[in-house]
Amino acid sequence: MSSPDQGVAGVAWPAGVPVAAPAQPVVAEVEPGRVRWDPAERRARASQSFWTAVVGVPAIFSVLRLGVEAGGELQTTLLLVANVGPVNLLAGFLTTAARLLSTGLVAVFALGAVLAVSADRLPPGTRRRPLFARWADITPAWVVLASFLLALLTWPLLYLPLLLPAFAAAFQLRPGRLHERLVPRLLLIGAVLAGYGWLMLPTLRDAVQQGDEWLVLALLVVPPLLALFIAGPLPGLVIRPLASVTEVAVLAMLVWAALPVISTPVLPLTVTTVGVENGPTEDVRGHVVTTDDVNMVILQERGGVRYVPVDLVRAQVLCPSEEELPRHRLRVHDFHVEDSLLEGLGRRVRPVHRIDAACRAPG
Repeated sequence: MSSPDQGVAGVAWPAGVPVAAPAQPVVAEVEPGRVRWDPAERRARASQSFWTAVVGVPAIFSVLRLGVEAGGELQTTLLLVANVGPVNLLAGFLTTAARLLSTGLVAVFALGAVLAVSADRLPPGTRRRPLFARWADITPAWVVLASFLLALLTWPLLYLPLLLPAFAAAFQLRPGRLHERLVPRLLLIGAVLAGYGWLMLPTLRDAVQQGDEWLVLALLVVPPLLALFIAGPLPGLVIRPLASVTEVAVLAMLVWAALPVISTPVLPLTVTTVGVENGPTEDVRGHVVTTDDVNMVILQERGGVRYVPVDLVRAQVLCPSEEELPRHRLRVHDFHVEDSLLEGLGRRVRPVHRIDAACRAPG
């Protein structure tokens, strides 16, 4: 073995030239079975998964809606794909699934903020932060505000009180942030609750008089009180089980809420009166797919596609679906509790017309 003063293969090292110390391998101390991820890579992975879900879920839902509306028949599905343009499909999806999308975002941001502020209490040796917490960390504040604004415009008025605890959780609004002194803080909370009570008092009184609206009473009374205590942090021992349970619960909620969205028709429901002039007529109930110079193609409500010659069409009326019929007899200052703010404002501009008799007739 050669000495440090000797070169390679016995060649002498030049005098006066320092000899570099042998390189020492750099070994990072990592716990067995644990992979160390760079924080920037974590944020990139969380951002990619978040935006993949936001963009991919609407596209999948749109395709599923066409297949369900076609009754699962391939040829009918292809007929709808050929005649329902992407703009119409996107518009139909946004009008019916906007509240589903906003519900998912609000739930993720509210739960994620609580889990994120509680992450410091995680037990030692925890490998990674909860998924919703990572999504909340990488989401800009304007996206969170936009999701709440979308929910405010599209949710039925009956469920809008749920936005109060969700907003308090997403932005970690605690009563202590209102005022540093206890008495002014209690006065501010009392004023806010009194204003909310004044707004909802007529609806609460009507719900009590009707006697069978206990769910409505709970939805109007409990959320404002829950908003006072919803902000974190949570005890460290419950964070990991709560994160797993909430992720599964949000996924199950979205699947349950997605079933009506997938089954909601893309095309409007109509009743078309068909018959020869001065002869017997027939009402065809269904959705008009397309119309040309020869035929009107109707996807019948009870299944099947019918080609009706345009010369035989005598009348046509637009009908509401069964899902659009109201189930509650309650209003919040002239707004029906089952209408969203957009729907309520639309009904003020264009009041609901009287349902045509043909719509009530059996298909």
